[in-house]
Amino acid sequence: MNKADLIEKLNQSDMVLVGLGEEFDDRERFGHEPAYRDVCECLKEEGLLWMLPLWNDIFSRRMGTDRLEEGLQRLLLLLENKNYFVVSVSTAGRIACGGWRAGRLVMPCGTGLKKQCAQGCRDVLEEVTEAEHNRLSEILEEAERGFSLQGICRPGGKGEALLGVCPKCGAPFILNNIYAENYNEDGYLDQWRLYTKWLQGTLNRRLFVLELGVGMDFPSVVRWPFEKAVFFNQKAFLCRVNGRLHQLTEELAGKGCGISQNAIEWLGQL
Repeated sequence: MNKADLIEKLNQSDMVLVGLGEEFDDRERFGHEPAYRDVCECLKEEGLLWMLPLWNDIFSRRMGTDRLEEGLQRLLLLLENKNYFVVSVSTAGRIACGGWRAGRLVMPCGTGLKKQCAQGCRDVLEEVTEAEHNRLSEILEEAERGFSLQGICRPGGKGEALLGVCPKCGAPFILNNIYAENYNEDGYLDQWRLYTKWLQGTLNRRLFVLELGVGMDFPSVVRWPFEKAVFFNQKAFLCRVNGRLHQLTEELAGKGCGISQNAIEWLGQL
């Protein structure tokens, strides 16, 4: 099915479900860069993987963000007059700030935009300030130049609490995302409830499911539920775009198409 036919099918749909995946973290594009890999390894060794989404954002901007931002803008234009919901397993901060209709985006894996208690205290979530964001960015760029990350405070340890401390237990704040050892899911649960309610309303409606760049890191969040939604809805159609994992299951034969292309590049060519 060509792009014009796909867009026409989307335009004729009643509702559109969009999944954004790991390809939007853009790690494959710059993963071969030694500087990127070295800092990733350092974060892993030091137990600081919660900083990885911010490092991905920093490195992606350095290598040029035009194609990602242009791709998201093209997607927004496609969805402009549609009843849509977006589910993202990417942790890219630019997705969170992408200009979606209010209440129509959920990011279950978090980002680098909120902070939580390192011990996972409930009801303790705050926005990361610009000053805190800049300080973390400086730390990561220093790590790229070979400076140690050992002075950063861990739960129960000594060192610099870069984001302040939890008012409940005194543990340091860390970024609220899936890489945190005690990930606080309160950051997305309200939006997730809105999403599940919206999804219930898709049954027997003309549903266009657009899955973009979703891999197998978190298949129970997007890939499998999206396949299930299409399987049970006789009026649903799935378009899966992925550079490596574009294949559809046998159960969805005739109810979708798979496109073997990087999702960001595909959007840029619409």
